[in-house]
Amino acid sequence: MSTQNQAAGLVIPAPEIVTLPVQGDSARFPVRRVYCVGRNYAAHAVEMGHDPDKEPPFFFLKQSSNLLPDGQDFPYPSMTSDVHHEVELVVALKAGGRDVPAAQALDLVYGYGVGLDMTRRDLQAALKKAGRPWEAGKAFDHSAPCSALVPARRAGHPASGTIRLSVNGDIRQDGDLNQMIWKTAEIIAELSRLFELAPGDLIMTGTPAGVGPVVRGDLMHAEIDGVGTLTTKVI
Repeated sequence: MSTQNQAAGLVIPAPEIVTLPVQGDSARFPVRRVYCVGRNYAAHAVEMGHDPDKEPPFFFLKQSSNLLPDGQDFPYPSMTSDVHHEVELVVALKAGGRDVPAAQALDLVYGYGVGLDMTRRDLQAALKKAGRPWEAGKAFDHSAPCSALVPARRAGHPASGTIRLSVNGDIRQDGDLNQMIWKTAEIIAELSRLFELAPGDLIMTGTPAGVGPVVRGDLMHAEIDGVGTLTTKVI
């Protein structure tokens, strides 16, 4: 055991703090939790076999350790033969709270990024059918590739703009942020009714239509207007 861990009263080494880079800044953003919103674009809800009408949002979580930095390879996970891409706007919080009014929710936002909610679709489907939790389908290692964050003071709070993903140069997902059923402020407000939000939390806000499988050797490139880009190769 290291002297540092002994001094801190720890019986094993402490986990590393997970951080994301910030565009134009040498300082990094520390990540606490990663919340995800399900079926937040109507066309994606339809392609997944669900009613696109607005209903209360539902949430699931990934782990901060699931994050994969931009430019690093995405290892094809075990126990699956059907891994899907889902491009999403990522919201990074600088402050938190409970029962946050939607009118004040954007005050909590530090900035935004481009993320991928990688999904073991076959496992997710089997877990859904059995009425079991989704973690094995959603929160596996490296399942959350994410770009550097752009501070809201520079990007504003994007409510519209292209959100797109291509695989090997072929566009698979091509939507607009204005197609989100629940907008960023509404998502934060609803989430804060279920959890006490805190600085360092990330929120992945849902994906547009066009999700589909990737295989080893595929190159994924995601982009959101005014936010950034993200590239990763499946290995």
